[in-house]
Amino acid sequence: MTGQISFPRQYARTQRFTLGAPRAFTVSPDGTRVVFLRSRSGTDRANLLWVRDLESGQERIAADPAALLGGASEELSAEERARRERSREGSAGVVGYAVDEAVELAAFALSGRLFTAELRAGTARELPVPGPVVDPRPSPDGRRVAYVAGGALRVVDADGAGDRALAAPGGGESENADGVTYGLAEFIAAEEMDRSRGFWWSPDSERLLVARVDESPVQRWWIADPANPDREPQEVAYPAAGTPNADVRLLLIGLDGSRTEVEWDRAAYPYLARVHWSPAGPPLLLVQARDQRGQLYLTVDTETGRTRMLHADEDPVWLDLFPGVPAWTPDGRLVRIADEGGARVLVVGARPLTGPQLHVRAVLDVSQADILISASAGPEASDPAIGEIHVHRVNELGTERLSEGQGVHSAVRSGTVSVLSSATLGASGATARVLSDGKSVATITSYAEQPVLTARARLTEAGTRRIPCAVLLPTDYREDKGPLPVLMDPYGGPHGQRVVAAHNPHLTSQWFADQGFAVVVADGRGTPGRSPAWEKGVMNDFAGATLDDQVEALQGLAGNHPLDLSRVAIRGWSYGGYLAALAVLRRPDVFHAGVAGAPVTDFRLYDTHYTERYLGHPDEQGKVYAANSLVTDEGLSGAAETHRPLMIIHGLADDNVVAAHTLRLSSALLAAGRPHEVLPLSGVTHMTPQEQVAENLLLLQVAFLKRSLGMA
Repeated sequence: MTGQISFPRQYARTQRFTLGAPRAFTVSPDGTRVVFLRSRSGTDRANLLWVRDLESGQERIAADPAALLGGASEELSAEERARRERSREGSAGVVGYAVDEAVELAAFALSGRLFTAELRAGTARELPVPGPVVDPRPSPDGRRVAYVAGGALRVVDADGAGDRALAAPGGGESENADGVTYGLAEFIAAEEMDRSRGFWWSPDSERLLVARVDESPVQRWWIADPANPDREPQEVAYPAAGTPNADVRLLLIGLDGSRTEVEWDRAAYPYLARVHWSPAGPPLLLVQARDQRGQLYLTVDTETGRTRMLHADEDPVWLDLFPGVPAWTPDGRLVRIADEGGARVLVVGARPLTGPQLHVRAVLDVSQADILISASAGPEASDPAIGEIHVHRVNELGTERLSEGQGVHSAVRSGTVSVLSSATLGASGATARVLSDGKSVATITSYAEQPVLTARARLTEAGTRRIPCAVLLPTDYREDKGPLPVLMDPYGGPHGQRVVAAHNPHLTSQWFADQGFAVVVADGRGTPGRSPAWEKGVMNDFAGATLDDQVEALQGLAGNHPLDLSRVAIRGWSYGGYLAALAVLRRPDVFHAGVAGAPVTDFRLYDTHYTERYLGHPDEQGKVYAANSLVTDEGLSGAAETHRPLMIIHGLADDNVVAAHTLRLSSALLAAGRPHEVLPLSGVTHMTPQEQVAENLLLLQVAFLKRSLGMA
């Protein structure tokens, strides 16, 4: 690699090889245009808005942030920084956009200013409105743009005239403006429910459904910057497990000033999880009970605001939320994803259209002819297809797989035109092909850099539970070299599938392997993509189930892989950080060193929607919380007397897994006389987008692991 950039530097500089790759595709209903985001190179953070004309084959820039801002650097409002942190967005420029129904007009925010782009003409302009602007969205007819500024939902004509507030904090006679916003998703919705928006246009462009969020009931935390003691701490409304959530209501607001509150039993179903409003039917809501064991699909009477229950779900463990549902078919049937008969299936109306051969993950598009879904192999699939995710076409006649080859695939579609994104084990990055009537008509070019190394992940299963695993050995490994020190490299918990049939997700593991390790990535119980029972096998038992499966995977692989079980380390971030610390504390007979990044060490400090789904309410499940904690007396009582080296890493600006997790663990370990190292990262959030920080974190981890395992 002489004269070549190092992998850690390249990995950081390219933001995990995402820069320069096209994303956020939209297909116009007439099938003539594909709109997308992409930066100019694999190291350029600033995304531009692009249009691919399918008739001429040309790509053109619809919006260039540098030109629109006159070369000035971006300035982000607190609300926009929070939105990007919730979505783990580390790039710059146009990071998101919304379009009208015809995909003629796009709206987006830059530096808190509102811009629109005429997608046919390829011209962009700024609309002079109050800021900072958050989440602008054109009306379906393209005549207006709604947006949020200062906690108020506002609307402006597409030509920049007629700007006004439709709903503002303090606007009502009895409303206290403190903590109230209109049109924004609350922390819980954005972080845990995958609902990043807070307002929805009516199909006729005359009204909007608007979330009114009152955060005054939520406890306040303060996140300080110890490296700059002259700065005031940041106040954060953080709904920790067992504490009050924000009060969320939904209003129907007309452009004529009318205002009607949507009514449902908010005491029994406080979580507003999904909102869908399309021409195929009345507005659809999905609301959840706080324990997430019950949820209702509701339709809204747009004249009175009253709701009617269309369907109710109950589950003794918990109910998951899925992308793309609920929705209407064009003929007015409810589309949902449900756990039935041990499988996760697509249900249209009252009829399941898929069976246990598929594990449905998302609805991608609904048309008159069929429904496009994303799915992995189900519990009764003839081929486990480890780590594969495919696009399927489903209708009353059956199911047809549209994506080909071992890989991870997704799609967006409008009419007969779709964009199919595919990543495989054998090639870096992903390809984005445009299909018309199933035939490839174009490829959207990616400017992402090629990694300086090649990941050689072998996907397999291990143990009696057939745990999905990826094994990576050094690039130059030969069998005569004998067994290697092992590095377990999991996420290992809910929402985080690491064993995937794609190249780039395994690059960091391959780099660690090239430092002299046999790297094992294991997706045990709790991880997504296999079956409902697999995901729900961690109920009340993070500490037992997820750790047991890491041990089982390691020992199951040892028989036919060169693993030196006398030298085993484990590393991870977030839930993986929790798992790494748990491993060296509870199972030092198996794990000899650990690196825990941003670990959740006390689940009473984590948020309501996530934590209570898996562990219940802490007031009712105190023993469960204590047993799964790393810092309580009961949690530490499970720690063995043998002490193993542990490095704990945490960003001090993290507002998701706050630094108190690491500080409390360090204090508990110190009180117990257990040696450990703490690496605080000043100014770093739950992401580590800073180039130098991301690079040096990898180097420091390798040095610690080699030192701890006695490697030369």
